[in-house]
Amino acid sequence: MKQLNDQLIALVDTNDQITGYGDKLKVHEEGTLHRAFSVFVFNKKGELLLQQRALHKYHSPGLWTNTCCSHLLHGMGMEECVHHRLNFEMGFDTHVDFKFSFIYKAQFDNGLTEHEIDHVYFGQWEGIPTFNPDEVAALRWITLPDLKQEMELHPEKFTYWFKLILDKVEKEFLRK
Repeated sequence: MKQLNDQLIALVDTNDQITGYGDKLKVHEEGTLHRAFSVFVFNKKGELLLQQRALHKYHSPGLWTNTCCSHLLHGMGMEECVHHRLNFEMGFDTHVDFKFSFIYKAQFDNGLTEHEIDHVYFGQWEGIPTFNPDEVAALRWITLPDLKQEMELHPEKFTYWFKLILDKVEKEFLRK
C-alpha cells in the first residue's frame, strides 16, 4: 500500500496546473489556491447521499455537505485520490464521472480560508455506508427538491461550497 502524506495538498495556478504542494493547515491559513474535489453519490431513486461533517473538523464542523470532499494529496493522481477518500470517509467505493470544476474563495470565522479549484464528480451507489466517525457525524439520503427547500429555509446548516454548486449539480443530474 502506498504511503501517503495527507497533510501535503496540491497547490495550483488559476489554470489548475499544479505548482507544488503545501501543508494543509498552512495553505488554509494563507488562503493559497489549491485543488479539491467534491463527490456527489446518488441512488437509483435519484436521492443524494449527504454527510454531516464531524463536529471536530478544522472548518465547517457539523455542517451538511455533499457525499465526500477533500484535496488532491501529494503522491496521488486525481482519480486515485477521489476513490481513496470516498472509501476512507464513507466506507465504500463506486465508479465516478468528472462533471465540471469551479473556483471559489471563502473565509471562515476561525481565520481559515478555502481557496479552491473544486473538481465535481458524480457516482451511483445503493446501501447504507459504514462511515468514518473521525470524518462524518451523520448521513442521510435526500431528493434534490427537498434539499433545495431545506437549504433555502436553513442555509446556515450547509457548507459554503455546497450552497454554491447545488444549482449546477442539479442541472447536470437532470441532463442524464
